[in-house]
Amino acid sequence: MQRKNLNPIITLIFFAILIITAIACRKEEKDPPPDNPGTGYQQYGTPFAGVPETEDIILYEVNLRAFSSTGDLQGVINRLDDIAALSVNVIWLMPIHPIGQINSVNSPYSVRDYKSVSTEYGDLGDLRNLTDEAHARGMAVIMDWVANHTAWDNPWISNTSWYTQDGNGNIIHPPGTNWLDVADLNYYSADMRKAMIDAMKYWVYEANVDGYRCDYADGVPFDFWQAAFKALDSIPGRDLIFFAEGTRTNHYQAGFQLNFGWQSYGAIKDVFNGQPAGKIFTAHNNEYSNLPAGKHWVRFTTNHDESAWDATPVTLFNGINGALAASVITIFTGGVPLIYGSQEVGTAAKVPFFSNSTINWNANPQMKAAYEKMLQFYSGSKVARTGQNTVFQHNDVVCFKKILDSDEILVIVNVRNSILNFSIPSVLENTTWTDVMTGNALTFSNSITLQPYQYFILD
Repeated sequence: MQRKNLNPIITLIFFAILIITAIACRKEEKDPPPDNPGTGYQQYGTPFAGVPETEDIILYEVNLRAFSSTGDLQGVINRLDDIAALSVNVIWLMPIHPIGQINSVNSPYSVRDYKSVSTEYGDLGDLRNLTDEAHARGMAVIMDWVANHTAWDNPWISNTSWYTQDGNGNIIHPPGTNWLDVADLNYYSADMRKAMIDAMKYWVYEANVDGYRCDYADGVPFDFWQAAFKALDSIPGRDLIFFAEGTRTNHYQAGFQLNFGWQSYGAIKDVFNGQPAGKIFTAHNNEYSNLPAGKHWVRFTTNHDESAWDATPVTLFNGINGALAASVITIFTGGVPLIYGSQEVGTAAKVPFFSNSTINWNANPQMKAAYEKMLQFYSGSKVARTGQNTVFQHNDVVCFKKILDSDEILVIVNVRNSILNFSIPSVLENTTWTDVMTGNALTFSNSITLQPYQYFILD
């Protein structure tokens, strides 16, 4: 069939459409699609290439409300060099989101908006500046994530099916707790799960954070953590840290690399209260028995909960010397050491996080210097971080070697507030070591007198 001639007006319209289409296509070529088409987020900054291997992490927790007189993100930025001086390579920020106002106790763990920074702490620009500055100093940044519950005035509350309800259809607070300021999330809701994972992705893209410490991980199902970490790990160029607060044995299988070593924490408190020193190694061995490869327990003498509700290390361990002695054990026995901002200057009073207080960073400079020296050595010593323990049993003295190939270090700690005469194990007699803290040489005969809470880190 012969084609008819087109009307001139139709021809003009046809060519106009072609031109508009060509311009649109060129614009699409100029404006690249988002890094993650599923969320629309674009990556802020460059993913940090210096995230440490799990076994090499030195963790530092920041309570923003106590960390500076301003109680904000800028106050943390201003002290990043001091944190770096402790050889820290991962900073954990307590929650930075807006706090719920309904039934409020002013807890940062009552999240009103998962995708906002509270004006109390600053804004997204401040968080970006913090991650930029931390990364420039070789430190990763992880955020505290509260996945079990939200504030009662979180916008999600309008989706009642996203929350756990009683028999009358009323949303409830987390069962088995007295946390009346928060509403329990319902993990049977697929839409809520998607929104939660989307919010977790948001901060990786928009603030370039390097992972999460997950609050009350026991309250969230295994399969959610598994799905969330799979989604987060699929973000290009990322090497993320996932740290659980929980007691379930399957957290490591879900994808967490770290969890709190509560058994070891309890053991060291018991030992400093008079129980046999060997209890520390029993707890350590119990925790590491059957632990999946590449996973670790976090070792600590305090954290935000302990310093707020129980006591700070200088009280728990009977003064500065006792607190340092306990830290030497937790750092060198094995696992990932955690320092809670305030313990390095021997803060004696409790450190709240439902309200503001200010740490005196000029207190006890000799204690801070001791932490800097021991952690600098730990950071630079592969045997200190990953060596196997050879324990010399004693009721009142922690004494062990760490051995890796042909390298070894020796740790001796008097766990009593009294002078002790310690008989040197026969295999250590006539050996010479360098005291890491003083640089002095030390040669053992058959015994050594230890002052109250005296410790040696020997290389």
